[in-house]
Amino acid sequence: MQAENRRPKLISGDHIARRTGTDLALRRDVVNDGMVALRTLINVETARQEIKKSRFVAVAGAVSTEAEAKAFIASHSDPSANHNCWAWRIGQNYRFNDDGEPSGTAGKPILQAIDGQSLDAVAVVVTRWFGGVLLGSGGLIRAYGGTAAQCLREAETEPLIARVSAFAECGFSDLALVQSRLAALSTVEIIDQAFTGNGATLDLLVHEGHLVEVDQFIADLTSGKVRVTQRL
Repeated sequence: MQAENRRPKLISGDHIARRTGTDLALRRDVVNDGMVALRTLINVETARQEIKKSRFVAVAGAVSTEAEAKAFIASHSDPSANHNCWAWRIGQNYRFNDDGEPSGTAGKPILQAIDGQSLDAVAVVVTRWFGGVLLGSGGLIRAYGGTAAQCLREAETEPLIARVSAFAECGFSDLALVQSRLAALSTVEIIDQAFTGNGATLDLLVHEGHLVEVDQFIADLTSGKVRVTQRL
């Protein structure tokens, strides 16, 4: 008998894969010897379906780290439902979870929906309330994959821009100015800062291809005292 009406286990039992290569925003799929530009979601999107009395609700959103993906899954899973199945893709890393449905009938089809639409940095949760009618393996694959695909098709997307990790070591006398100027640049995101005895180290994400110009901008701004350096 299929386990179609079990209560959820949100995180345990998931499938994980980490392939070698660059991560977030640097993955590119080759199709017909060409490069497919990846996209990600702008907003959180929701889609609903009822299939043979079972209700399926998919929620999809952008995530940039595994921690963000786990938080998204936890916040959009419903403990009153029978199953909260999910998948996420961030660059070369991905996970999926069937949450008690027969193996391969829920999490993997959700992941395939993400990949099938050339999306990255995305998490999707599909929640099911069992309606009393067994769907069979094929029916479950179509239900979970189809609800996820519908959700992603309806979502507004934007190009996923490759970014490189960098840092800037800044003294207290220049810190406020450097922070404000970096924050004003559309090609830079300040993701963290760690204070030192003389100032702070700013952790940055810089759009690929813009590192040299950002470094030169900050060097000119601080008379060469602060440089933006790529992390190796």
